[in-house]
Amino acid sequence: MSAADYENAIRGAYAGFTSGSMYGGSDGGGMIDAGDVLADNVTIAQDGRGTRSTLHNWRYVAANGPLANTYVQTYRIANRANLILENIVAFEGDNKENIMAEAKALRAFAHLNSVIFFAKLPTQSGDANSSLGIAYVTEADANALPARETVGATYEKIVTDLTEALAGINETNPVGRLNKEGVALLLSRVYLYMGKNDLAVAAANKVTKMPAAIDNVVGVWKDANQDGLLFYIPNEVGTLGIGVGVAYSQGSLTNLTPEYVVDYNFFTKFSDNDIRKEAYIADGKKGGNNYNAIVKWFGRDGSYDGLVDLKVLRAAEAYLNKAEAYYRLGNESAARTALDVVRSRRYTTFTGGETGQALFDAIKLERRLEFAFEGQRFIDLKRWGLGVQRDGFGDLRDGSGVPSDVQTLSAGSNKLQLPIDQSIIDVNPNIQQNSGY
Repeated sequence: MSAADYENAIRGAYAGFTSGSMYGGSDGGGMIDAGDVLADNVTIAQDGRGTRSTLHNWRYVAANGPLANTYVQTYRIANRANLILENIVAFEGDNKENIMAEAKALRAFAHLNSVIFFAKLPTQSGDANSSLGIAYVTEADANALPARETVGATYEKIVTDLTEALAGINETNPVGRLNKEGVALLLSRVYLYMGKNDLAVAAANKVTKMPAAIDNVVGVWKDANQDGLLFYIPNEVGTLGIGVGVAYSQGSLTNLTPEYVVDYNFFTKFSDNDIRKEAYIADGKKGGNNYNAIVKWFGRDGSYDGLVDLKVLRAAEAYLNKAEAYYRLGNESAARTALDVVRSRRYTTFTGGETGQALFDAIKLERRLEFAFEGQRFIDLKRWGLGVQRDGFGDLRDGSGVPSDVQTLSAGSNKLQLPIDQSIIDVNPNIQQNSGY
């Protein structure tokens, strides 16, 4: 095989993220919306079609397991990465080290995107690391029937792949591909999830790019600029052409079909001097109903087709990871400094200066605001050892209307770990089902 062949192969591995409902697909992509639909950032809308209502109301069962396509796609991506890694050993040509690093990073990222939903997070509970994780596949054997490993073992393999990837990947790669800072951010995320806060800081410090400037935030979500993006996937008609935002909203703001709208209590947490209020939320109407519509993925200027680039990794996360990790390490000054890097680029003015629990609350709120409608909220609640507590408001713009059916998911509920679809277990009986399903 030639260098060009391996370039094509690695692009094929990346393509796995935008098919099979991981970051793309007809339903918007599990990694973009599932973490909000499962949590307390959104309310299901009465004028929607009931999309993902089983997920939102925690009524999923193994016979029709949620995010099954995301699970399956994990192993398709891993298989493509493994084929590259097994075949490239004998190759002595251009860009070999970088291709190997990208393949390891993609393998790690794919497994991470499943383990966060189908297993406990390492800091979720005292028994988390010894509980069931997922099968971590490092061989391109289509007939293999791997068993699930522990959470601890799964995360250690993710760290190994990302650490090796960080050492070998290019500082820059073509658009739509990971580079050194993107891998560093992923490693910081994983260490934060593991509770290894000193290592989370060290990895985040390798990210030099700043969060998007306040004047660019609205434009980022309309593809007018790419400020603060570490890894994004172009989404054009003729290549992907995915309606990313359809999981939240369809139609125009004056004739909206809202699948999910901003939870009213959460809506009140966006202050008027926060640029994200304009970037993420708009007044949408359907007949006589007014909604706090989610427009973060709505479309480019003048359109509302959801056809926007997939923003996968953003620099703001590095600073919020550092803020939380520094706080847990007892360094409140460094935590505030990292937090204020983000706040100074989101608010026209802010007070700051928090200490103690107030500082930690501010860090958690800023993370919730920053990554709203990007699928992180449910994962954050899990790793903080929390359940989900919704506020009982209705779906309309003023908090009236129809609330979601179910409001509470306790911290100890088995529903925090999604069931693995029974069809997957039928194919591989070595995969053990999660407790309670």
